[in-house]
Amino acid sequence: RVDQPGGERRDWLTDLEEKARTRRPIVPLWLRSRTEAIHTLRWVGVHYAHVTGYQLARAPLYAGRLAFRSPRGFARLVGGMVKWTWDLEGEPVRLAAVQKVDPENYLKLSRQRDARVRLRVWVSGAALVTLLIAGILVASAPTAAQWGALAVALAVLGVLGKPADRPLINRAVIPTSVEKLTSDIVIRALTAIGVSGINAKNADVRFVAPITRDGPGWRADIDLPYGVTVADVMDRRDRLASALRRPLGCIWPEGDSSVHEGRLILWVGDKDLSKTMVRSPLVKAASHDVFKGVPFGADPRGRAVVVPLIQHNILIGSLPGQGKTASVRGLAGGVVLDPTTEPWIHELKGTGDLDPYEKLCHRYVSGIEDEAIGYAADSLALLRKEVMRRSAALKSLPPDLCPDKRVTRQIADKRSLGLHPLVCIIDECQNLFAHPEYGKQAGDDAEFIIKLGRALGVVLILATQRPDKDSLPTGISANVSIRFCLRVAGQVENDMILGTSAYKNGIRATVFVPEIDAGIGYLVGATPMPKVVRTAYLDTPATQRIADRAHALRQAAGTLSGHALGETPAPAAPSHDLLADVLAVVAPSEAKVWNEVVVARLAELRPEVYGPWMELEADARAAQLTTALKPYGVRTGQVWGTPEGGGKGANRRGITRDDITTAITERDGKRGSGTAS
Repeated sequence: RVDQPGGERRDWLTDLEEKARTRRPIVPLWLRSRTEAIHTLRWVGVHYAHVTGYQLARAPLYAGRLAFRSPRGFARLVGGMVKWTWDLEGEPVRLAAVQKVDPENYLKLSRQRDARVRLRVWVSGAALVTLLIAGILVASAPTAAQWGALAVALAVLGVLGKPADRPLINRAVIPTSVEKLTSDIVIRALTAIGVSGINAKNADVRFVAPITRDGPGWRADIDLPYGVTVADVMDRRDRLASALRRPLGCIWPEGDSSVHEGRLILWVGDKDLSKTMVRSPLVKAASHDVFKGVPFGADPRGRAVVVPLIQHNILIGSLPGQGKTASVRGLAGGVVLDPTTEPWIHELKGTGDLDPYEKLCHRYVSGIEDEAIGYAADSLALLRKEVMRRSAALKSLPPDLCPDKRVTRQIADKRSLGLHPLVCIIDECQNLFAHPEYGKQAGDDAEFIIKLGRALGVVLILATQRPDKDSLPTGISANVSIRFCLRVAGQVENDMILGTSAYKNGIRATVFVPEIDAGIGYLVGATPMPKVVRTAYLDTPATQRIADRAHALRQAAGTLSGHALGETPAPAAPSHDLLADVLAVVAPSEAKVWNEVVVARLAELRPEVYGPWMELEADARAAQLTTALKPYGVRTGQVWGTPEGGGKGANRRGITRDDITTAITERDGKRGSGTAS
């Protein structure tokens, strides 16, 4: 045995520190956050303003009810006065004395009754005479005060005449009937979900704090039995909802790994989160400051969630139809309402979901064709150059203006420095990064921007519905600081968006129900702990109103540029010349060469450009070269050739070297004539 006999021995300071950990907060939790306090006070104010307005609007109805009930109240009042005056409430007691033949007690009761009646007759008579005189005076010369007194009298009579089963005033707010969460209910639910560690003999489920109301729901802080983790419970969230007899959208278990892996925070809401509509404050905002973050949505407790933008990059992922583009639309709304911010938006789905913002963008494209994807790739190439320019510009600023070597609001407002926030949004970015021609270079540029542009005011927002290594390069997914994942299919996709081991740690976007939980996802990096968030929804009319206000702001500030002014900037010059490269790998002695041979040689010449072509099938490689040469007027056809290492000759699709030289001559001739003109 290694345990020492006796109880635990600790000094008084250790005991005091241990007790201090259990102190209840002096200031309520909702008052610690300015945002939450404002939200709570606003809700209380709106609630009671609604109640007041509801009741004032129905004041004439209530007055009519009182007047209608006043005769019954008058009858009840007269009946009560008669009973009181003649002491009729004591009649049963006197009759009982007569039936028991108790003359002594009866005489005592009779004398008592006579004394009471004599006094009460005088009091009732005086009251009756007073009322008659008051009635005559009111009828002869009524005044406003007398009419007021009459109204009060009718109101009192109406209250006296109220039926027991019909209240006078209607309820302005009908309360929701929700079962109170108790420790017995929680333990019953936990034991019903089938976790062996909870159902084991001598397993101890311990409540570390009283179950309390937390926003529109109940919160229970629980220490699970030894060896049971929060992930074990989250895996069975649907069973837990069944055991608690609540909709799935009301049950939100979370972990607190800062304490230990078995600390469960169970929040049970009154309303299903999937049926709750979150309204964006941007709909009514006159302007916005991106340095304060962008309103994004609300957590299950109804608390507003703001996503920081400056010095961050954002990755959003989900299955199709789960609210990914709507999330991008909400972030873009905050971006465009800041007139100092320069938005670049690329919607590579071609459905026009972000078209209302087109008139505000320095660069904008919507489409799924190669031209649109090439435009987005050009944007990343330009952004890479912009990051390098900004790095030099920021370095040259004096220390008193830029002590931390990062863009601030003060620096951004100095437009002449060219260090204002620049936000580049690429929706459906998998169409760019998986493109055989533009994908590799675009991925390298995006990774460079994410790593270096953060402190320079350059923000990248990427959204994808296919989170895999081909569509989302690991260099990008590993370096973004804020991640938002709606419903995904499995663990691999979950961790590609939310980060390595997120699924293992219980942060699982696979728990969301397709379509029903659209707009609900896990947000990581924007708050101290991962949080479930319901995004604020902006429909097309609301988005258009935001865009109209933003356009007026930018016109007044003079910050419209590029595409917003109708300019069509030329795409970034390619870093290679395809025709020259083909001519370089085909010797003058080779009149005709197979396409697949040319592709192999090009991949050796420029692996960063043509390397992805080699990952295609042999027929696809030949077709890729044919497609790439088509804009230059070069056609491919069946040519006789032999393999690189020697072998039997054959007819396959290939090029003729003279066609390449002719295309170069014609192109250079056109450039020369254009320059001369």
